[in-house]
Amino acid sequence: MGAQWKAKGKAQVADAKGKLFGKLVKEIIVAARAGADPAGNSRLRMAVEQARKASMPKDTLERAIKKGAGLTGESINYDVAIYEGYTPHRVPVMVECLTDNLNRTAPEMRVLFRKGQMSAVAWDFDHVGMIEGEPASADADMELAAIEAGAQDFEPGDEEGVTLFITDPADLDVVSKALPAQGVTVLSAKLGYKAKNPVSAASLSAEALEEVQNFLAAIDANDDVQHVYAGLVD
Repeated sequence: MGAQWKAKGKAQVADAKGKLFGKLVKEIIVAARAGADPAGNSRLRMAVEQARKASMPKDTLERAIKKGAGLTGESINYDVAIYEGYTPHRVPVMVECLTDNLNRTAPEMRVLFRKGQMSAVAWDFDHVGMIEGEPASADADMELAAIEAGAQDFEPGDEEGVTLFITDPADLDVVSKALPAQGVTVLSAKLGYKAKNPVSAASLSAEALEEVQNFLAAIDANDDVQHVYAGLVD
């Protein structure tokens, strides 16, 4: 949770499927601006891999690539906007948006942050490469895999067995390509933000933690939000 907050619960997961496709389509469109061929466009290649792992329909995927590369005649422009601040109970959070209308997104973020506080917190986060992976076999050594692939650090598997590998931003593509040879199945790879001094969930009361989770869920539900990075650890 220190790297990227994730919604939990069956209902949230089911609802998140449609939102995930929407976010992936945006990422593909933006990445495809640099070229429609994934072989020569690492950002697009990683976005396409994530879309395929999420079972995105082939026609949806191909249409997004063509839109981004300007092959459909449509003009679609997304701006990246980062909003910083605190949730209730002072948990730092970075919110990354991809929006086609900053005049809509900015006031919506201000409203969502009313239960917390908009404030500069980027100083308390590192900009890093984040790779989620799981062991391809029962005897895979994830720590050794991290070392051999060139990752800076790793966070042991969560309850779903997913390990987070942390890289220098410039090494994201190299490490994601190297991990499979070390017995790791790569699930996702992206640039993101990792809190330097995360708040422990155990330090919050059950009521306070619920308020934090509800705040993060409301932020994540916004259509312009791509990723939510909260400084909160289990």
